[in-house]
Amino acid sequence: MSDLIRSPELAAPAADAQSETPAAWAAVFSLAFGVFGLVTAEFLPVSLLTPMASELGVSNGAVGQAITATAVVAAIAGPLLVLFSGRLDRQKIVWGLMAMLVVSGILSAYAWNITVLLLARAMLGFALGGFWAMMTALALRLVPSAMVPRAMSIIIMGVSLATVFAAPLGAFLGEVWGWRATFLAASGIGALALALQMATLPSLPAAAAPGIASFRAALSRRAVLVGLGTILLVISGHFAGFTFIRPFLEEVPRLEISTISLALLAFGLGGFLGNVAGGAVAARSPAWAVAGCSLLIAAAALALVLFGTVASLAFAATAIWGLAFGAFPVSASIWNARAAPDHAESAGALLSSSFQVAIATGAILGGLLIDGFGPTGAIVYSSLAVLTGALVMLTLGRAVERQGAA
Repeated sequence: MSDLIRSPELAAPAADAQSETPAAWAAVFSLAFGVFGLVTAEFLPVSLLTPMASELGVSNGAVGQAITATAVVAAIAGPLLVLFSGRLDRQKIVWGLMAMLVVSGILSAYAWNITVLLLARAMLGFALGGFWAMMTALALRLVPSAMVPRAMSIIIMGVSLATVFAAPLGAFLGEVWGWRATFLAASGIGALALALQMATLPSLPAAAAPGIASFRAALSRRAVLVGLGTILLVISGHFAGFTFIRPFLEEVPRLEISTISLALLAFGLGGFLGNVAGGAVAARSPAWAVAGCSLLIAAAALALVLFGTVASLAFAATAIWGLAFGAFPVSASIWNARAAPDHAESAGALLSSSFQVAIATGAILGGLLIDGFGPTGAIVYSSLAVLTGALVMLTLGRAVERQGAA
């Protein structure tokens, strides 16, 4: 990969460049399109909540559990898939996960009650968690080791694009076509991703059947533990604050709804740019990339706390937050890939589960804080938690990385 790839603690063994297979970039882009479809489907209920609740005859809160169901299943899907996938060809597993996205969209579109909707969303959660668990291992096998950071950045760019476009596109299509047709459109994206993957993804037979021993081996790596600890702190802090950014912008700087929409768009566009920048920095130093974007998130949250009453500063801090957060998933994924390349699927499953647990924990803590201390309380916690995660990577993570560069 780079000069960091010299230590078993944070590196894959150096490979003979001539023995590595050519980069399968078409397959990499098909995976990016697949994750775009998965994340778009994941966030659709956010923009369609009210009409869905009205037609199904349930409360907004009940439909909101569709998002919770997706996250909960995704948290356990990764480890389960890795444990029970055995020697199945990874190509076929990816095709199966994309097929689950298609079926989930169709079931959601034709759901006649909340139970069917929750089952459909649970199916989506399994596809999402399984895909995230295998993403790093797929990147390691599709491109030469030196190009893995670029491949990871391209795949995760699908997340950034979905974050920018899913909510506004869902709201627009829901208004024009209705929410059921919008879910069918999401199913169509999944079908197109499946077709592209069937045309470009090569056969990827399992090198070995992962098991509990592989998870134990991954967890024995100090680099893996440092990465997971940082993820739990940063992601929980981020979602504790940003989940409730709208009430903060409404109550503190008192922005108009149209301005809040622009601020959220700036957050999403910043995330897209951050994804590109994070991948470039992480290719040289994953620790600095993870720590740097975490520090920037903490600084943006702190700026909201200290200067949030000034509308222009609140808008700018929100955009900077998006830029910094966009760099985090790709940076953390590259760190994880270098931490345990010989146990990539197990480490990827642990990464996926950590993200989902942190998302749920952050949203719960943020809800408690906003009820007890108002929106500023959630932002304060966000800044402190993310700052702690940054310090973990700056101290423990840099120490591991320096060993790898020695």
